[in-house]
Amino acid sequence: MKLSDFMYDLPEARIAQTPVEPRDHSRLMVIHRDTGAIEHRHFYDIIDYLNPGDCLVINETKVIPARLYGERPTGGAVEVLLLKQLGPKRWETLVRPGKKLKPGAEVLFGDGRLKCRVLETTDVGGRIVEFECDGSFEAALDALGEMPLPPYIHEKLQDRDRYQTVYAKQDGSAAAPTAGLHFTPGLMDRIRAKGVDIVPVLLHVGLGTFRPVKVENIEEHEMHSEYFEVTREAADRVNAARARGGRIIAVGTTSVRTLESAAEGGKLVSKRGDTNIFIKPGYRFQLVDALITNFHLPGSTLIMLVSALWDRERILEAYKTAVENEYRFFSFGDAMLIE
Repeated sequence: MKLSDFMYDLPEARIAQTPVEPRDHSRLMVIHRDTGAIEHRHFYDIIDYLNPGDCLVINETKVIPARLYGERPTGGAVEVLLLKQLGPKRWETLVRPGKKLKPGAEVLFGDGRLKCRVLETTDVGGRIVEFECDGSFEAALDALGEMPLPPYIHEKLQDRDRYQTVYAKQDGSAAAPTAGLHFTPGLMDRIRAKGVDIVPVLLHVGLGTFRPVKVENIEEHEMHSEYFEVTREAADRVNAARARGGRIIAVGTTSVRTLESAAEGGKLVSKRGDTNIFIKPGYRFQLVDALITNFHLPGSTLIMLVSALWDRERILEAYKTAVENEYRFFSFGDAMLIE
């Protein structure tokens, strides 16, 4: 298939710049795959579409303040975006300006409280860097780093926690699993009380989120690997839900990629490691029955994944409907349930 097959027209005014408060008051487009019918609701209505015995799978990754602004010792502003931790103080990163940051280059942050040295260039144009600091690296990062909001969000984030899910636990992501931003503790309590099992898995969001598809033939696109983890307990609970006839409902594309990366013979297995799974039309899902997600960028691997779950033309038609009905798009935007 072609990249152009996944493009759609989106007015800039439809791109959400700030989050809705309360979280669960965002809008919800519900797509019924069996009939093609579309409903317009609010996210707090999601409970109406969950049944006792279902399994809701969430990604408990936590976003770190991964964007650092510094300068070279000789002068000149530098931006470093942490993507993937490779060691205690060694990271895979994206940097700007890349031409000035060759192996051996140094960058200072916070008047030297934190500094890094470029070790090597990656195959996709990033940099492997190693940090030095007095005291705790995590404390320095928390003090100096900023939340890595996507480039299409121009408003400054007033509350850092608003770019975290309420169930975020394990540090490591360079971006939020944004479908989960709509949940509140109260809504999750109501879902559990209905008899739905909420099961956490882990995928640290990395370069794949920031890397656009640049080839017209999407088969030639190479996904960057991201770390994921499924515990034995999580696997047992998901398999138990499937055995009792419950649906496996993934919250976000990261949960989908985690589940399908750890699926073997139609069951979920305990597994950890890196995944570069590329889900696009023609893919046969082993575990995922339904998906809660946000609206995605034209031509992104995420809209390709969503198209694999239903139908490319119908998904694009649903996006057109969302534009016409003034839904808010992308990270701080509204949600979609495909069931």
